[in-house]
Amino acid sequence: MLKKEKSKTTIVVGMSGGVDSSVAAKLLKDQGYRVIGLYMHNWDEDDENGACNSAEDFADVKRVCANIGIPYYSVNFAKEYMDRVFKYFLAEYKKGRTPNPDVLCNREIKFGPFLDFAKSIGADMIATGHYADVEEKNGLYYLKKSKDLNKDQTYFLNQLSQEQLKYVMFPLAKIEKPEVRKIAQECDFSTATKKDSTGICFIGERNFKNFLQKYLPAQRGNMVDKRTGEVIGRHDGLMYYTIGQRRGLGIGGRNSGNGDSWFVVEKDLKNNILYVTQGEGEELLSSSLVSHEFNWIPKKPDVSEFDCLAKFRYRQSDQKVHIKINNNDVIVQFKERQRAITTGQYVVLYDDEGYCLGGGVIDEVNK
Repeated sequence: MLKKEKSKTTIVVGMSGGVDSSVAAKLLKDQGYRVIGLYMHNWDEDDENGACNSAEDFADVKRVCANIGIPYYSVNFAKEYMDRVFKYFLAEYKKGRTPNPDVLCNREIKFGPFLDFAKSIGADMIATGHYADVEEKNGLYYLKKSKDLNKDQTYFLNQLSQEQLKYVMFPLAKIEKPEVRKIAQECDFSTATKKDSTGICFIGERNFKNFLQKYLPAQRGNMVDKRTGEVIGRHDGLMYYTIGQRRGLGIGGRNSGNGDSWFVVEKDLKNNILYVTQGEGEELLSSSLVSHEFNWIPKKPDVSEFDCLAKFRYRQSDQKVHIKINNNDVIVQFKERQRAITTGQYVVLYDDEGYCLGGGVIDEVNK
């Protein structure tokens, strides 16, 4: 990917204020590259406790960059985040779906405006602290699982394009998380023991119900037993629930039933009904799904049918599937029926060597 000498190659590292990006920058500096840190400020609101997490994170970025001896920038992409990610996030919830903003965040922000800015200041490449790998073969760029399969983040990178992968490096591709923590401790980084970030991309951990209520009006409705048609409770708004959800339904103490847990199995947006069943029955299982717009890495296959592996959620083990391609539609048939497949989430395909073939939003789920 790189034609220039390392000492003449400028790499801008996306610095989040976490341990992974800190070590990624350190490794590249030690390898002889010209390294610049870049902190992206993408959300302007404090959390529900009045804390500004971005200020704390940027303070860590400044400390780490000073430790390494590299310059750093801070850029504000809050408008781009709102327009490209958050509006989509809200629109999906309005449709009764469960979106994954982390995937869109990568395509639209971390490898979009970030890459453009890096190029504008003379960067040859960008780098992040993602656990993933990228390989170039015959002019095509392949996304591959990292060495640390427990931390692998290729699922969240499934929407990257060839143009984006062409300019990215993943310094942690062949390093496992414990080693990353060890390097950070040896360097006395302020981020060495910082916990991994969770929650909504760039927004962080929130009381999800309270957070959504600020942007979408909730409409309470009936909670109905799918098997009997009995109204057994009230829901707070369909957007707060996801298929397969067990906790937080507020119906666990009912006297009737067999004592099994209740699960969300369906959302009727038209009639504002949340369907639930007691126990994990057939209602949660499905045989296939359809994605209408699929991003192929490195390119669309030459054949219309093939077998491969798939993930339907992060940290799920690979599942055997059969793929049928019909124009832009990708039909994913499961070798074994799958539980709680959720529209709005992503299906991501892999071959048996760990290469990511691409991914797409789950638009239809078939029983």
